[in-house]
Amino acid sequence: MKIIQFILTIFITGMLFSCESDLDEINTNPNDPSHVSPALLLTNISRTTFQAAGKDPLFASRMIILTSGENVFQYFKWNQGSYGRYETLMQAEKMIEEAKLTNNNNYIAIAKFFKAYHFYNLTVMFGEIPYSEALKGESSQVFNPKYDSQEAVFTGVLKELEEANNLINTNDAISGDIIYNGNTTKWKKLINAFRLRVLMTLSNKGSINGTSVASQFSAIVQNQNLMSSSDDNAQLVFFDRLDNRYTSFNDSDYGSSIYMSGSYIKLFQERKDPRLFSFAERTGQASSQGLAITNFNGYNGGDPIVPYANNEALVQQQNISKVNQRFYRDAINEPHSLLSYSEQELILAEAAARGWISSGAKNHYENSIKASFDFYSRNSPNASTYFADFDVNNYLIQDLVNFDRATNLNAQLELIMTQRYLSAFHQQGWNFFFDYLRTNYPNLPIQTGTAKPYRFLYPTSEYNNNTTNLQESISRQFNGTDNINLKTWLYN
Repeated sequence: MKIIQFILTIFITGMLFSCESDLDEINTNPNDPSHVSPALLLTNISRTTFQAAGKDPLFASRMIILTSGENVFQYFKWNQGSYGRYETLMQAEKMIEEAKLTNNNNYIAIAKFFKAYHFYNLTVMFGEIPYSEALKGESSQVFNPKYDSQEAVFTGVLKELEEANNLINTNDAISGDIIYNGNTTKWKKLINAFRLRVLMTLSNKGSINGTSVASQFSAIVQNQNLMSSSDDNAQLVFFDRLDNRYTSFNDSDYGSSIYMSGSYIKLFQERKDPRLFSFAERTGQASSQGLAITNFNGYNGGDPIVPYANNEALVQQQNISKVNQRFYRDAINEPHSLLSYSEQELILAEAAARGWISSGAKNHYENSIKASFDFYSRNSPNASTYFADFDVNNYLIQDLVNFDRATNLNAQLELIMTQRYLSAFHQQGWNFFFDYLRTNYPNLPIQTGTAKPYRFLYPTSEYNNNTTNLQESISRQFNGTDNINLKTWLYN
């Protein structure tokens, strides 16, 4: 944790001396490196937080495969995770400190959202984490913070979000907002939609800190503003400029050894779902035979659970689909959503299916699907070809999609999570995978004898620098064994 404090100091100083024109615009004193405008921090935190997560969750979720070697995420063999989010958390804490000097509650509210977001992701990834003492290096000289229980972290995250919702307002002007351009009403919608995501993550717990999860969820739906259309998507738009290009732009692996998973492609083929054309390329065979881009027979994927060399035969036969080249050749590609209206509607659909809210699960489910198709119709090159003659209403009534055919909770959850899966390509980061662990839907292929990983190992740096607190936490949670296959409180 000491290194994070040092990195923050270097980061802030670097921002001050590398962004002089930006600092002039927001009236920051360039001669005072101890203070940074909250507007500048907001820009940098947003750019970091809203980036697409990269390839790892796509391998773990069986969307893509690697043919040039054994990918640890594809074969559920990963080890240590990263505590890099603490660097962003320190920036968010600094943003609150600077915002208090100007009495601007909106910067404080948004910083609290970022704190909640990153602490949430850390605890879902690891289990217990440093929370209550984690950001007190500068203020209280606490460089070896204790580990808090996962329930305490979730309680704190929800409290932070409630405070953010109460603080945000339409009076305090903000700048440096690359997500909503200063529209605090949309930030409020995001904060509340994210509260729903956090509570849904707790669906198997019943209550937290003595309070019903379902009742908290229902109260937010009844009393707070939520996203009402895709115009409210919390998304980062990319530009063809240095440090603003799409995350996987010019990633050489995509052009050489990354291909689509056959189990993922099959789900689209079975549903005649044209989003496939936006995600994948035709096989070499299909292209040479002149099959249309919109011919579902022109797509094929590899088996994500066989030895990687087995899929090389498909490569040699030109009978395997690559990832659509736009993901690595288009500097702008598509916006990346931290949380979209489409995802919010699936969260609401699940809540309705569970009986947490009174609105209809089917309506939310169909709203989500329509919003997803609308997103790709707007943002996919060749969309006019991909979605020509496509009628979403006909899509909704086919057997594998029709919500009316799901007569019990498990069947409804399978439909909801399958749509979550189909729309998660290069979106949502690890969120889909951990929701899959929570619900067991859809049924992803897993190697025989391989156990699902429920978490990441703690970073080596924590073993070296915060040994006592880490070992106490591992003993509490896992009887002393740091293992990726052991369930955290969230899943027990």
